[in-house]
Amino acid sequence: MQVGNARYLTAADFPETLPVFPLTGALLLPAGQLPLNIFEPRYLEMFDAALRSNRLIGMIQPALTEPYEISHGVPALCSMGCIGRITSFAETGDGRYILSLAGICRFRMVEEVKTSHPFRTARISPFMADLASESQENSVDRDRLLEVFRAYLDANKLEADWDSVQRASNLTLVNSLSMMSPFTPAEKQALLEATDLHSRTETLIAITEIYLARGLNDADPVLQ
Repeated sequence: MQVGNARYLTAADFPETLPVFPLTGALLLPAGQLPLNIFEPRYLEMFDAALRSNRLIGMIQPALTEPYEISHGVPALCSMGCIGRITSFAETGDGRYILSLAGICRFRMVEEVKTSHPFRTARISPFMADLASESQENSVDRDRLLEVFRAYLDANKLEADWDSVQRASNLTLVNSLSMMSPFTPAEKQALLEATDLHSRTETLIAITEIYLARGLNDADPVLQ
């Protein structure tokens, strides 16, 4: 997979440990683009460290249990996240970074690693099958997905750039819609943990149909 100026082909292209950014409700998927506004000092330091090395960050959600499980004094993390590469960033002049993470592949968190840094670090196991996601293009029921997407837009009086939608590959379409959709953190995690592109498509369609059936009373209808 080509991401920015780097190619990721084998497990050797990834570090054994990775700084992780816990963010509830944020979903990054392979081939997706996640904009971030960074202002907390420990995360500014984390992104500085990433920019000095391989530009890789692990996006992950805090554990979705209530109350949060506490491990070593901090909230536990979900077992799966997604590796992202910093492909663009800008300094705002007031101490913040505006940046974009490009999704490469998902990872399973093996264990958290203690370091001297203020940010969290984990030993990871990348999902190498994600690097060949293009091979799953034909597993997507694109017509059904677009039918549900159009119904969602119509129900909420929203519009889409249909030229861009039609040009998008199935991988980009499914993963981008999953990331933009205003679902709950648990539903976002279910989309992340879907076995493959076909399973993610079916999960995305099913969740959207449920929201349509109940009138989207439980979510902000605006696509992020």
